[in-house]
Amino acid sequence: MLRIAQEVFGTVLLFIQPRMIAVAILGVTAGLPLALTGSVLTAWMTEAGVSLGSIGLIALVGLSYNFKFLWAPVIDQLPLPPLTTWLGRRRGWLIFCQMALMAAVVALGTADPLNHALLTAGLAVLVAFLSASQDIVIDAYRIERLSAAEQGVGASTYIYGYRVGMLISGGGALILADSLDWFWVYLAMAACVSVGVVTVLLSREPEGSAFADMPAGLTGGQQIGHWLSVAVVAPFREFTGRPTWAAILLFIVFYKFCDAFAGIMATPFYLQIGFSKTEIGVIAKGIGLAATLGGVFVGALMVARLNILLALLICGVLQGLSNLMFAYLATAGHDLGLLTLTIAVENLTGGMGTAVFVAYISQLAHINFTATQFSLLSSLAAVGRTVLSSGSGFAAEALDWIWFFALSTALAVPGLLILWWLMRQAPRPSDTAAD
Repeated sequence: MLRIAQEVFGTVLLFIQPRMIAVAILGVTAGLPLALTGSVLTAWMTEAGVSLGSIGLIALVGLSYNFKFLWAPVIDQLPLPPLTTWLGRRRGWLIFCQMALMAAVVALGTADPLNHALLTAGLAVLVAFLSASQDIVIDAYRIERLSAAEQGVGASTYIYGYRVGMLISGGGALILADSLDWFWVYLAMAACVSVGVVTVLLSREPEGSAFADMPAGLTGGQQIGHWLSVAVVAPFREFTGRPTWAAILLFIVFYKFCDAFAGIMATPFYLQIGFSKTEIGVIAKGIGLAATLGGVFVGALMVARLNILLALLICGVLQGLSNLMFAYLATAGHDLGLLTLTIAVENLTGGMGTAVFVAYISQLAHINFTATQFSLLSSLAAVGRTVLSSGSGFAAEALDWIWFFALSTALAVPGLLILWWLMRQAPRPSDTAAD
């Protein structure tokens, strides 16, 4: 018991290190813009009298987050003088993205959603694009700034900050909108990003982070070809040169699939078995958030103390089994105590899995191509959450709720089988010692 307490205390101490606090603050600035082009913008459009059809199209603004890997090589390998000369590879791009993001958020606040819908949509796309670009740099900075042993705590710290940012721009912006004009709301949110700017200026550039040198004597065309080779071809060549790269990519797609498949149908399920929107909102948002944050901490502790593949296996099994709580709730019907327990278990295991999973793909990114490889891997992880899970509604219609959630549990198996295979391929300590 004493040893466990010491390990927990050691992990807590990691959370309050200056570099971790910087990661948390950058997580806040990453989470801030999401609601400003999502729920807050749709609330503004609704109040302005925009049609529901037009409001629905705003969801397309978020495509920048899915395709950020397309321009990640530019951020990864293109200097941005004089900022990169002054601040370094990562901090220079971070300052640029943050300053541009603040200006874009203020510009969006001046828009007229009803009379200038296209301009409003264009500014929202710009905010989302700059937000996704900021995410690329923050992820690279976090991975390079922390050691391999700190990636679990770093991922958890980032998630905590991201959640706070979402609360500030989601609930906080709507509260301000009750007494202020929308322009002042967006101006206040832009000002919050300045905390990230100060954090970047007070932090130091990660060691070993530098742009690849351009060979002397190349013509203009040769320079472009060399840059494309370094920025675009090399990251893919390095990753596909790993013995198990194909299995790793499949694993990334399927690991959180069961969680997403069940999660999409959770609210319709709650409503159909008799829970009110208030009951769902209070328990899902209150208990659910607390359980998620607790799970993220447990996940960080597991990464710090266990082999990361073993931590992934434990969390993956728990994620899958937690979906059976929904099946049990389906047999019980309207039971607030069981609903609370179901949401707590599902969010606890989901938070654990998310923390370990982010730490895992962070460790996969090579330091020379951190931004490009992490952006690609995180975008690939979204495939299970979006494309593969899009058929969950049809499955729910074809099955009763008990069998639907049993199916969602079974969907954890492919990812776990791939993980088991990867664990068998990993070098054993005796092999490493022999080398």
